[in-house]
Amino acid sequence: MFTGIVERTGEITDVSETEDGRRLTVAASGLDDLHHGQSVSVSGVCLTVESFDIDEEWFEVFLAAETVEKTYLGELGVGDAVNVERALPADGRFDGHVVQGHVDTTATVEAIEQVGEDWRYTFSLPEAMSQYVVSKGSIAVDGISLTVAERGAESFEVAIIPATREITTLSEKTVGDPVHLEVDVMAKYVERMVEGY
Repeated sequence: MFTGIVERTGEITDVSETEDGRRLTVAASGLDDLHHGQSVSVSGVCLTVESFDIDEEWFEVFLAAETVEKTYLGELGVGDAVNVERALPADGRFDGHVVQGHVDTTATVEAIEQVGEDWRYTFSLPEAMSQYVVSKGSIAVDGISLTVAERGAESFEVAIIPATREITTLSEKTVGDPVHLEVDVMAKYVERMVEGY
């Protein structure tokens, strides 16, 4: 489980294609407790650390065919930036919201506007996810825990403070770029529980 509080950005330094999927090597500093089999969120996608080098500051993950199909990680190449968050330790501070790293869908950046020191980002909202997104509710965009500021019929807006923009890949996004969306899993549980009533 993750919180959506991105620790840092990493850079893809190597990509290798296999018959079963794709391997990415990600350079990211300060991850001093990596180990084989550890879960790590890469731009909102929960992946497993296969190999790593703490001194050289990199780790390698494998993308299964389903992950390549359902996310945009299959389109990334060497030099691209990704958001990185390690899983929440049992005794850790829970600052964001429950983020599983199970991407529901991809969407696109529809608009970016600077408002004073802050930023306003608008993202498309696929119809299949529409019922799970509410004004002032939580959503994960590329693994970043955000609050929905405004909800439209086919889009939603979030307000981004400078610190979030600087530490995540949002500063590199432009209109038309893809993003991963993970809706609040609590909404899905509620939907399931009230079905049939």
